[in-house]
Amino acid sequence: MTTSSSERGVSLGMPELPAPAYPDDVRARLETDAREVIARYPDSRSALLPLLHLVQSEEGHVTRTGMRFCADILGLTTAEVTAVATFYSMYRRRPSGDYQVGVCTNTLCAVMGGDAIFEELQEHLGVGNGETTDDGKVTLEHIECNAACDFAPVVMVNWEFFDNQTPGSAKRLVDDLRAGRPVTPTRGAPLCTFKETARVLAGFPDERDGAVESGGSAGHASLVGLKLAKGEAAPARVVHPRGEAARTETPHDPSPTEHLSSHDAPQDTSASDPAHPAGPAAEEGE
Repeated sequence: MTTSSSERGVSLGMPELPAPAYPDDVRARLETDAREVIARYPDSRSALLPLLHLVQSEEGHVTRTGMRFCADILGLTTAEVTAVATFYSMYRRRPSGDYQVGVCTNTLCAVMGGDAIFEELQEHLGVGNGETTDDGKVTLEHIECNAACDFAPVVMVNWEFFDNQTPGSAKRLVDDLRAGRPVTPTRGAPLCTFKETARVLAGFPDERDGAVESGGSAGHASLVGLKLAKGEAAPARVVHPRGEAARTETPHDPSPTEHLSSHDAPQDTSASDPAHPAGPAAEEGE
């Protein structure tokens, strides 16, 4: 006597149905945009990355429908598109908030307070890593280094910089985002929603007034380092280990261009020291 799989408590399951297509009007609009993107590349499949940003700008994350669209228009399989969409963390695989709040927890930001910021934001917002607040406004995540170590600890919102943060300033930031109050990045372009950011990353111009003119300049700390590298400023003062050679040196007040270590002269953050706020440099190289 044989028994069926259901009698043995084994479920074979049902294969996943094909992803639904976009409504005709949405597909027509996306196709127009996609053709513009594809025309920039000698090989159409090279357009996959910006096209994933394009479909992400439609729904706020890369859906199965979006991946099907990319596969159809590029002549790829959905497996090939899925392999790319799941490799890069900038492509969201599930619904997320209007504002992606990323706290850098790599080494320097972590030791400067990034770990504390991330832990307090989780408690303050009531969400874990990669989760979204109930109002759909904020998705919190820890992120890898964003090459802003001069300004640690750093928080990014939709990939715009918020430098020299503290747990208190980070909590005020997310509260402002959720309340719809104006929020200005430390440097770079004005803040916009995640969907708008995704469209810019797809390669389309940012048409907001002043957005292009306000971005692109390096911060003051980075420019000081550039000047040092070019020999345009005095070399950094050598800090000897405690007890060695200290008695033979003539004390002096360091110039503004000298870099003391953070252990010798800890610097206040912009949030804790209003007299020294962080902000964009006027022109790169000045």
